[in-house]
Amino acid sequence: MTDIKAIDKKYVANTYARFPVQLVSGKGAMVLDENGKEYIDMGTGIGVTAFGFADEELKKAVFAQLNLLQHSSNLYYTEPCALLAMGLCQRTGMKKVFFSNSGAESNECAIKAARKWAAEKKGSEYYNIVTLQDSFHGRTLTTLAATGQSQYHELFQPLTPGFIHAPANDLEAVKAASLQHNTAAIMIECIQGEGGVIVMDRNFVTQLADFCAAEDILLIVDEVQTGNGRTGSLFAYMQYGIMPDIVTTAKGLGGGLPLGATLLGEKVEFVLGAGDHGSTFGGNPVSCAGALSILNRLDAEFLADIRKKGEYIFSQLNGAPGVESVSGMGLMIGVKPIKPVDKVLESCREMGVLCLTAKNKLRLLPPLNIPMDTLEAAVDTIKAACTE
Repeated sequence: MTDIKAIDKKYVANTYARFPVQLVSGKGAMVLDENGKEYIDMGTGIGVTAFGFADEELKKAVFAQLNLLQHSSNLYYTEPCALLAMGLCQRTGMKKVFFSNSGAESNECAIKAARKWAAEKKGSEYYNIVTLQDSFHGRTLTTLAATGQSQYHELFQPLTPGFIHAPANDLEAVKAASLQHNTAAIMIECIQGEGGVIVMDRNFVTQLADFCAAEDILLIVDEVQTGNGRTGSLFAYMQYGIMPDIVTTAKGLGGGLPLGATLLGEKVEFVLGAGDHGSTFGGNPVSCAGALSILNRLDAEFLADIRKKGEYIFSQLNGAPGVESVSGMGLMIGVKPIKPVDKVLESCREMGVLCLTAKNKLRLLPPLNIPMDTLEAAVDTIKAACTE
């Protein structure tokens, strides 16, 4: 038998501390390793495989498009790209979409659009972006600079200038940082996933939106992890009753294929002209065809079911033995165990449940369509892992 782990260690860059599991095949919420052991997947590739493994509707859409065009370039029109952009705009009230390949790229586009808008409207000195401490916006040099976690910055100086980090859920601090600098935009996550599944306070978000409108500062909401039904609404910001100027997303949108999207609102819909930005693979027809199959299933009934499943997880784990706290929305949940989270993660894996971590919490991002009995079994295993 080929030793894939040894080959990986020899030839793949040492950028990942992989778990000792080689995934081979899966169906829905279940996945098999190289030894035939079955696991319940509660991580979905960090919120990517929204409808689980080998999803039939996704496969049908992708295979149909592969038989037509697997790639064009953005010099030409393609139907999946146009229809996906239309669907996203119609579902959100945004005006235009730029497609890329990842969350970091969607945030790069948002930053470029915000800076160009501010330079044209206010002057070239208005280039600063205020973000929140414990945020995570990507791993390019610019999105690292936007990320409010210093441990990601240390090895890659100098980072792109023009980013100011303010405490999350502290409206006065964010206002002060914005007014003390020539600010183009404020960028937030409604739930800081990598930062520890930290949910933003409703009043903080709504009052921040009002502040941005009053000061003519763009509000960018990073929905890379929280978007596409993950929190029980199409995008998490919708549960706060606000309308951002720019929304970024990726991960679950492609259902497992690489796809990022930057949604541009009325203020900025025309700010990017021909040649201002681009992407060779952005809007790839295969990825967009798959994304259409995802988006079209995220209707009101399905989103309500996501919220119901999230409420079940909360009801079972909040206050359970060995659990200190539970945070999150929908099917994006952080569980802070009393014992070290790495021990809980390992126990879950040994008992057949694959989870993630975020800081000192277990992070749960199961398939949005996970069957209820499978979810119940996973939650029972997590309970056991927190107490054993």
